[in-house]
Amino acid sequence: MRAMDNFERARSYLTGLQDRICRAIETADGQARFQEDTWTRAPGESGAATLGGGGRTRVLRDGAVFEQAGIGFSDVSGTRLPPSATAARPELVGASWRAVGVSLVFHPRNPYIPTTHANVRHFTAERDGETVAWWFGGGFDLTPFYPFDEDVLHWHQVARRVCEPFGGQQRYDAHKRWCDDYFFLKHRDETRGIGGLFFDDLHGDFNREFDYLRAVGDGFLEAYLPIVERRRETAWGERERQFQLYRRGRYVEFNLVFDRGTLFGLQSGGRTESILMSMPPLVRWEYGYQPEPGSAEARLADYLRPRDWLAELG
Repeated sequence: MRAMDNFERARSYLTGLQDRICRAIETADGQARFQEDTWTRAPGESGAATLGGGGRTRVLRDGAVFEQAGIGFSDVSGTRLPPSATAARPELVGASWRAVGVSLVFHPRNPYIPTTHANVRHFTAERDGETVAWWFGGGFDLTPFYPFDEDVLHWHQVARRVCEPFGGQQRYDAHKRWCDDYFFLKHRDETRGIGGLFFDDLHGDFNREFDYLRAVGDGFLEAYLPIVERRRETAWGERERQFQLYRRGRYVEFNLVFDRGTLFGLQSGGRTESILMSMPPLVRWEYGYQPEPGSAEARLADYLRPRDWLAELG
């Protein structure tokens, strides 16, 4: 099958995934609806001399459960890649490329419901009509502020089940470790949350790895929605709200300093509003903050390091 036929298969799956997740989140929220912003970019627009394409950015605001939930689909292409993308991949220098993906970040209102992120994407590059590279990437991760062991265990049990047909424990261990390493704030010496799965540059047999991409995309709701249902009625007050806003600052720090997708999007002339859709609607920083020893807020620190959750909690 030609590379572009495979690309269209991936594109069709991803548009459908965006639709399915939106319907599920609207049902879970019960109040707000996603508003869609359909956008296109012609090559040369806004100074992006090499970038074209478009997408569908959908944002739900001020819901009963979600303060803000953003999920975007994009299909963008270009005639050259920024140096950050080609430094370790010389075969990509001078190649035209096309990338399609779905990315989401959900910021719940209740501090006891974790923030979550998921992304699934496909990339292909050509030179002189020949494919020089293609791969899949993605994963999902969870960022609780007040973690519950049963939620952490459930999240990682789903992640392991997703991996079972594709190498089982070996793939889970590898992509779980990759997630811990990737979502790490070096300047804070802590993970962004309790991890999940992360993978990039996954290639080889297209059909097998496409099946894995779909398993990750389809597994997200199975992993996340039960946690939302468990925690949505948990009572909270101003103390929990202020801690949530403070910890959201870590999310902003990671996305702006370390996240490769954010950096690639901005450096390649991508659509800024869609790229920064992941940012929380409200956030705060506090100089020298230290939680009270023995408090629920201090307990979080023990979860912000790589751990074998299935062995410890299962």
